[in-house]
Parts: sequence; C-alpha cells; structure tokens
Amino acid sequence: MQTEQSSVVAVQSELTSGESVVWAGQPKSSVIFHKEDGLLIPFSLLWGGFAIFWEAGVLGMWGAAHANERWSFGILWGIPFVLIGQYVIWGRFFYAAWLKRRTHYAVTNRRVIVVQNGWKRQMASAYIDSLPTLIKEVGSNGVGALRFVQPQPMWSNNRGWGAWNALSVGGTPTFVDIEDVDSVYWLVSDLREKARMTKPTF
Repeated sequence: MQTEQSSVVAVQSELTSGESVVWAGQPKSSVIFHKEDGLLIPFSLLWGGFAIFWEAGVLGMWGAAHANERWSFGILWGIPFVLIGQYVIWGRFFYAAWLKRRTHYAVTNRRVIVVQNGWKRQMASAYIDSLPTLIKEVGSNGVGALRFVQPQPMWSNNRGWGAWNALSVGGTPTFVDIEDVDSVYWLVSDLREKARMTKPTF
C-alpha cells in the first residue's frame, strides 16, 4: 500500500484535468532475470574475462612485460574495457536496484504512465485507446512485464543503451518486473476496450 501511494504521488504532477489513477506501483525490488540476460550473461563473462586477461598481460603478470613498460598505453587502453566488463557482469544489477526504487508506474482512466527519477526525471505515457498492442510476460511467481509496443531486437540501433538496462524509459511505456501482472493486464485491456467503444467515429 505504501508503494502504491508513493507511486500515486510521483505521477501526480503529470496528470491532466479530469484524469485519475486507477492503479499504481513500482518494479519488484529483487533481482529478476530477463530473456536478454540469456545473451548478456555469457557475453559479459567473455568481455570481462578477456579485458582482465589483457590488463594482467600488459601489467606483466604473465611475465610478458618489463617493469619500465608497465605504465604503457596498453594499460590505459584496457582500463575502460575492464570497467565496462565489471558493470555488465554485476554492476548493472546494482544500478537496476537503484533505478527500481525511483521508477513508478501508473494506469489512469486515460493513459499508462512511467515516471523515473534517476539521474534526471523522465516520463513516458501513452493514451490507452491508442495502444497498438498489449504484450504480457509473466513468470511462475506472477511477476512480469507489460509491454504496449512490440519489443525491438536486443541489438537494434533504436534501443541504444536500453539493451543493457531493462528499466530504460523509451518513447512508449513498459511496466517491468511488476507483481500480479495478470491483473494489471486485464485492467488495461478493459480500459482500452471501453475507451475504444466510447470513442466517437467520423
């Protein structure tokens, strides 16, 4: 209940006249793996392992470098790759946990809304009667994602850094790692159907 109330407060400034919240919530705080992790985890281990092996080599740990050569361009070149590797292996999970506490979802009588107060405040919304599709992804524990647009391939140029961050706020809202995703799915489905039935046609 406290989570729901904080999410209502978080989206309040985004509501238009006559708009009211019918559901609000946040992503589940625990670590939840997504289908992208099936590729990201082995890729991150390969990247991170190679970067550490490279850095150890130029530091002379394998006996391949002399002491006066250790602070070379090779060492500096390898540092960003080591850091990126560590982020992809484990750092992104800490970042996701930080973002989850700052991400709020809402379904109103008119729209679906995502508000995220991360490094900067971001908001994405879409009118329910114009949602092109509803895609439900649910696990055995009832936690899942609700997408309102067809997902893009993981390595699509349009996803950018979103491929590394499931909580990335795009142009169309996505509810990620929400509990009881089934009930939210049916709520949005009913609202969309009612909105389309009452929408005037010309």
